[in-house]
Amino acid sequence: MATWIDLNCDLGEELDAWEPGVDGVDARLLDVVTSANVACGFHAGDERIMAAVCRAAAERGVAVGAHVSYLDREHFGRRFLDVPEEVLRVQVAEQVATLREIAVGVGTRVAYVKPHGALYNAVVHHEVHARAVVEAVGDLPVVGLPGSAVLDAAARRGLRAVTEAFADRGYRADGTLVPRSEPGALVTDAGEVAARVVRMARDGMVRAVDGTDVRVVAESVCVHSDTPGAAVLAAAVRSALEDGGIRIGSFVRSPA
Repeated sequence: MATWIDLNCDLGEELDAWEPGVDGVDARLLDVVTSANVACGFHAGDERIMAAVCRAAAERGVAVGAHVSYLDREHFGRRFLDVPEEVLRVQVAEQVATLREIAVGVGTRVAYVKPHGALYNAVVHHEVHARAVVEAVGDLPVVGLPGSAVLDAAARRGLRAVTEAFADRGYRADGTLVPRSEPGALVTDAGEVAARVVRMARDGMVRAVDGTDVRVVAESVCVHSDTPGAAVLAAAVRSALEDGGIRIGSFVRSPA
């Protein structure tokens, strides 16, 4: 049974969520999560939003991560792009460098890297793109799916490989995520989501869409900000974990 777990969320993806005076979902999520995956402009966000999210995260003691993507704002980074390895390496490095500069400017730092969308799914098995991502992140930890090529590449390079599970996404029997275009891709009932995460933390298991149990051992659990009722889901997850005696804290500050 896990004694602690990180709760992360993808943030900075809505252009109007950080207008002055707007009490958006992102701000409410930052009151609950312990790590913020900040969109770096390639699938969503811009420098103003990056700064606002980083500043708000710093004020709450939330760790900041670079949420890197294929260059694909038109499709929100959810389309696989078969770009050359060197091109992807440069693109990922550019995103990390941009967020690093912005984060330092508002009093925090980039503490890890997590791929987004199609890139996240690709580097589960795509060795070339996994290598490109890892070679672009410097010395930063990399977050990914357990058993993925990107985490294997990170470990071989001597980087911290952080395993991740998903509170609000359906799983296939092989441990991969159900594509968003298929039934069962999203889980939106707060009670179900909370129970799933507690079981992940306690037993290292999750029920797949075909009814089988899948082994999932993770240091961090993600709630997506664009899932309906995301703030409610995240709060329910945190409450259930704490009630179960599982501490919530960023993996950045936890023992490796």
